[in-house]
Amino acid sequence: MNKDLFIAFFRAGMLGYGGGLSAIPLMQKEVVDRYKWMDDEEFSDVLALANALPGPINTKLSGYIGWRVNGWAGMLMTLLATILPTAVLMIILLTLLNAFKDKPFVQGMAKGVIPIAGVMIGVMALDFLKKSGIGLGWKLSIGLAAASIVLIEFLGVHPAIVIGALILSAFLPWDKLKRKGAE
Repeated sequence: MNKDLFIAFFRAGMLGYGGGLSAIPLMQKEVVDRYKWMDDEEFSDVLALANALPGPINTKLSGYIGWRVNGWAGMLMTLLATILPTAVLMIILLTLLNAFKDKPFVQGMAKGVIPIAGVMIGVMALDFLKKSGIGLGWKLSIGLAAASIVLIEFLGVHPAIVIGALILSAFLPWDKLKRKGAE
């Protein structure tokens, strides 16, 4: 069990170039699709909670999932697998990038990673929107997503406040609101 946990999170850590957000779809693939430790809904719930808490998202996700799958040993294994590749790769890659920072291939490589990470995050966001549309209804899901974008991007509201408001909105009677909107 711990071997599978280590491999899954090591793989996500090694391939998640571009920061914590780029590794989340890789973690989801390992946890949900490959090893089936959670279903998509559970992973989405854990991700939402991890986003609301302070600190690096990868370590929060890996720590909780490891603990859930195999207790304290699983948590330590997933944290080690998540942190180790990042630390090693940071030392190696930053040393190499610093040595060759003026070379065009290094500049091109750095610029090429940004759209790839953006696509991975966009695919995951679309997947979450689809699940939200099924659970809450499409009008409400799209409305909440649009309101969040407006609040964060155009009005400058801090994302933590929007996330907190959305968490608090979970206590609203959405079923009654959906029925009223359908009438």
